[in-house]
Amino acid sequence: MDTLNCDPDATKNGDDHAPRQVFTGHYVPVKPTPIIDPEYVAHSKNFFSELGFADSMAESSDFVRMFSGDISQVPEPMRKVGWATGYALSIYGTEYIQQCPFQTGNGYGDGRAVSVLEAVINGRRWEMQLKGGGRAPYCRGADGRAVLRSSIREFLAQEHMHALGVPTSRCLSLYVSKTEKVKRPWYSEGSRSENPDMLVSEAVAISTRVAPSFIRVGQLELFARRTRKNEHPKALEELEKIVLHLIDREYANVVNKQFTTPDKLILLAREFRSRLTSLVANWIRVGFCQGNFNSDNCAVGGFTLDYGPFGFCDVFNPHYQPWTGGGYHFSFMNQPSAAQSNFDMFCSSLRPLLASHQDYLLKLDEIQSGFSKVMEAQMEKMWAAKLGLSSLKTASHKALCSALLSELGTLMMQTPVDYTIFFRELSSVPNDIGPLKKSFYNGAAHDTTPKEIDKRWAAWLAKWKTLLSSSSEETSRQMKRVNPKYILREWFVVPAYQQAAVGNYSLIRELQDVMTQPYEEQSKDVEDKYYRLKPPEFFEVGGLSHLSCSS
Repeated sequence: MDTLNCDPDATKNGDDHAPRQVFTGHYVPVKPTPIIDPEYVAHSKNFFSELGFADSMAESSDFVRMFSGDISQVPEPMRKVGWATGYALSIYGTEYIQQCPFQTGNGYGDGRAVSVLEAVINGRRWEMQLKGGGRAPYCRGADGRAVLRSSIREFLAQEHMHALGVPTSRCLSLYVSKTEKVKRPWYSEGSRSENPDMLVSEAVAISTRVAPSFIRVGQLELFARRTRKNEHPKALEELEKIVLHLIDREYANVVNKQFTTPDKLILLAREFRSRLTSLVANWIRVGFCQGNFNSDNCAVGGFTLDYGPFGFCDVFNPHYQPWTGGGYHFSFMNQPSAAQSNFDMFCSSLRPLLASHQDYLLKLDEIQSGFSKVMEAQMEKMWAAKLGLSSLKTASHKALCSALLSELGTLMMQTPVDYTIFFRELSSVPNDIGPLKKSFYNGAAHDTTPKEIDKRWAAWLAKWKTLLSSSSEETSRQMKRVNPKYILREWFVVPAYQQAAVGNYSLIRELQDVMTQPYEEQSKDVEDKYYRLKPPEFFEVGGLSHLSCSS
């Protein structure tokens, strides 16, 4: 709020909760709307520890008040008003404005996410944002609330992804209202419908998510579009300001402050390309599908942002897509292509700042055109790690590994197999295919797979073992560091939020404990409960196998 431009049409006191167009400025001051009668649900013990916070703070009255939306009592130098930001929307590289209620694109932005402070803690800067903190000018007529169900999903997912070693926004705390409810479309029990088939009344909640910044590709796009269309006299200046702010928040350790702006932009593009390709390879490594990877859900800091209709693969399927509105273009194995589309939009957003620097534009073109090659290299490195193979140095070795991976993909789909369980069992470097059958969905553990498939699996296993360069013990150790044993499957989360709806939060805490140790061998009780195939009755069930929205 000190270094960027405030919307000149905004109110100073943050009472700005009705939908309206925002034409200029980087942020709008917004006072969050507190939830009524807040009750503690959970906090991230690991993140509290990193920040140096005592666990008891999560239930202290001042902390609860602030992080359930009431910032009226905060002491100086904290402020009694937060902020929301605008952004543009592009889907798979196509710019959109028609979903904006004003048909101009000036209504997109943080409709129910209100940032309330930035703080430097232990040498790291964090922005803290209330998800479900009430209406902002970008709310497009919605109520600005998040419900307990979706807040639990996001809270647990952020904890889990961090533990998996995947860059992500972090979660701080989660509070629910004991009395305030809103209606949301959702699925009736056992519904096979693609879209929700009923309205349910759900408790409202506020979760606090934390990151160095929440700048998205779509945010840069907004300022670039205004610049290209010359929408106001300060458009180019505002674009430059937000990009330099991004560098300061997310890339200060790799971009020298003394460099010229064009040099900074080239370094930024190269570093973001590296982070984004690594992020997506990590998603595929752990079986995560973001579901809705529009540019406004793509953090320019290179981490996972916006846990809406996400999901973790049970049965391996390259076209796995948890969101019924996402289609093939945001499906599991198409995420590298979706990332490239977002990177293209990012590069196009930098171009107006380099318009008078032809040599730098050519450098940017080179970085952009190299995206697919860098993405391919990250994917090769990731698959090699999952399969316990050493770096692919020679062309012949690379070809053998590629053929091995291709045959594996075919076998995994034809059998079919559970993505997580298969790679975890393979990580033990088994002598035969017996242990791998724990991951088979057809005739799991009953030796009922067709003999022909069994033969092909045995041949594949033998071929894989010939490519291992380390001892079985060392290979196993390395593989178990990258192939998790436990993932946050949707059918684990559903009972947690169902119990939470009646005030029982014990399963949330149990999932927190299990899912923050995803690579560890845990107790037999934990293994029996959380290391197993998806039950047949859960397939195709709305809210379990697919989601239309996350409210």
